[in-house]
Amino acid sequence: MTDISKSTSCTGAVDVVIMAAGKGTRMKSKLPKVLHLLAGRALVQHVVDTAAALQARQVVVITGHGAIEVEAALARSTCATAQFALDFVRQEPQLGTGHAVQQTVPVLRDDGIVVVLSGDVPLTRADTLQQLIAACGGTRLALLTIDFADPTGYGRIVRQGEVVQAIVEQKDASPEQRAIKEAYSGIMAVPARHLKAWLARLDNKNAQGEYYLTDIVKFAVADAVPVVAHKIVDALQVAGINSPVQLAELERAFQLRRANELMEQGVRLADPARFDVRGDLQCAQDVSIDVNCVFEGQVSLGEGVRIGANCVIANAVIGEGAVIHPFTHIEGGKPGSKDAIEVGAGALIGPFARLRPGAKLGKEVHIGNFVEVKNSTMAQGAKANHLAYLGDATVGERVNYGAGSITANYDGAFKHRTVIEADVHIGSNCVLVAPVTIGAGGTVGGGSTITKDTPPAALSVARGKQAVIANWKRPAK
Repeated sequence: MTDISKSTSCTGAVDVVIMAAGKGTRMKSKLPKVLHLLAGRALVQHVVDTAAALQARQVVVITGHGAIEVEAALARSTCATAQFALDFVRQEPQLGTGHAVQQTVPVLRDDGIVVVLSGDVPLTRADTLQQLIAACGGTRLALLTIDFADPTGYGRIVRQGEVVQAIVEQKDASPEQRAIKEAYSGIMAVPARHLKAWLARLDNKNAQGEYYLTDIVKFAVADAVPVVAHKIVDALQVAGINSPVQLAELERAFQLRRANELMEQGVRLADPARFDVRGDLQCAQDVSIDVNCVFEGQVSLGEGVRIGANCVIANAVIGEGAVIHPFTHIEGGKPGSKDAIEVGAGALIGPFARLRPGAKLGKEVHIGNFVEVKNSTMAQGAKANHLAYLGDATVGERVNYGAGSITANYDGAFKHRTVIEADVHIGSNCVLVAPVTIGAGGTVGGGSTITKDTPPAALSVARGKQAVIANWKRPAK
């Protein structure tokens, strides 16, 4: 992989401009186009993440349609951890790509290389952009290009020999120019001092009556500034999204690319076409994942982990040898917080189990069908195998928690904790009313409602006495 930091330093500071002002009419949605999700993240957030991978000094986002929503979303997701300055400028009204970038002139510095990206082109790789920046070298205008069998809609790269002379937009192209296969991707790297001067010379004398950013190529040629093209072959990196159909197509392409990367690392996927990562998935050796599984946030799977079909796992660390049976839902909170989920080595979870934020399960814990665990710790060997709820509980080693039992942790205003010490046996259909402690080695008889602490090694039974009425007749009409 390219060492981004070292290769960037030799060409100067990088400032990234992201065009995100368009309405996205074909999305047929009230949500701004760049906020639609791909792999669980907004389209424009993917682009900002790429800028971060370039170690950009500054990121300037051009907003327009839905500006308040876009700016708020990026401020929430980016500002707390960003290593770059994040600025927003408005393009109102939208008068073309050149007009959009003109809005950035007051906030851009003069000494950097400006990389122009689009907020609806989410899968451009950082190493590709680094090669483009190197081609710019602080002195040239560098364009990212690609050959298309059908380049309809794209600006064509016009060359004289190998030298780039112009970019001609589709509506302004002659029949001969429309036959050109090499197309401009919409991505460029350009010295800021040149870009600012060229933006001031733009006009809208063209078929669309817009200010084209691509017109700066002819200004570069006129000013004897070399124009170079860095051509790639991976169409995914320049694919834009304008409709739900294109969004779905790019989603599957992204997921297949991620699936292939994991399989090359040794992960066994039952079907790469039925697999979704919507965040960061890290897998150790000999992990196997069945069909229709979704991974969100930050998920780490230890050596030999097996994930059954139709599981959803978010923000969790799953220890080696653990088995997550089908239809399990694991929904941890923010990674690194107390709400992230931990599943110990050799644990068996599911099927149809639910782990909620704050579940911390030790080694060889068993959580069975229709069991829910929330904000609770379970020590090594503890078991809750059927139809049970553990909320705000501390469960000791080797506890057996019976079917249909619950911790009543909420009094209507506050949450309270239940402590079940080691080697306790909780019978079926029990209610443990928190705050309460069940002493080590104790047993709670089935059907009991426990409201007071119980001593160690004791049998505790709290239920009404059984009454039998012989020969009783039901009421009849």
